[in-house]
Amino acid sequence: MPALPAGPAPDPEPIVTPTPPPDIILTAAIVGAEVTRAQTPYLPITPQEIADEAARCREAGAAVIHLHVRNDDGSSTQSAERFAAAIEAIRAKTDCIIQTTTGGAVGMSMEERAGPLACRPEMATLNCGTINFGDDVFINTRREIRDMAARIRKAGSIPELECYEVGHIEEALLLVKEGTLTGPLHFQFVLGVPGAIGAREEHVRFMRTLIPEEASWAVAAVGRHQQPMTELAMRLGGHARVGLEDNIYLSKGVLSEGSAPLVLRAAQYARSIGRTPAEPKMARKLLGIAGNAT
Repeated sequence: MPALPAGPAPDPEPIVTPTPPPDIILTAAIVGAEVTRAQTPYLPITPQEIADEAARCREAGAAVIHLHVRNDDGSSTQSAERFAAAIEAIRAKTDCIIQTTTGGAVGMSMEERAGPLACRPEMATLNCGTINFGDDVFINTRREIRDMAARIRKAGSIPELECYEVGHIEEALLLVKEGTLTGPLHFQFVLGVPGAIGAREEHVRFMRTLIPEEASWAVAAVGRHQQPMTELAMRLGGHARVGLEDNIYLSKGVLSEGSAPLVLRAAQYARSIGRTPAEPKMARKLLGIAGNAT
């Protein structure tokens, strides 16, 4: 029997992009450990300057303040006393979630980096692996990661899982399997640090496939990559971090006058694609934070 002529090829399955959830959590990284006043005069240093900038970012649309602190001379510190002063000043001006760093600055000991946990913050970062960091090495051994995770849990804080590489996600998932971490899980994909994973769309799309479906995730990206990568995250249903820690420019050659203009631009973009910057109360619900900090 002769073969029947082949019919028309079936239409390919359409690629469906999930509808992003309506609420987006914007984080303002307002200080950082590396940026200096020589680079930008808008860097807040004193507790009052930090609190004033946090309030401006809250008004612009931020729900979370990612917090580093400085000594009076501008040098980075993980002093519990300095963090306590900044947190008290922020609390007097805004209801934002305060997320303290446990990364500190390159070269600090793990004991030093854990200093802000004495303040029992609502959130704290957990760096999930070692990377080349520019010309330096940011060391987080597997034993140190587990030790810091235990300290964060003891402080009653929700960890933000800082992932500068794909392998860092795998390490975080292993911590969950071991019982060192429990939900809710919130991942931060940090892109564009020289020596770590690049700021590319395909990297974001791949990294988000590796995390549990119920986990939340966000993107932070350095320098000129901040705007396109955080806007990509917003379109894909993630959350976003902006601020002077990662990028000091509003546009090429134009310094951002603090982190608030960067937050405002991110909030405006979110609204333009149908997403609403979450108020701190909603952000606490989404992140599994019980109640307001005291």
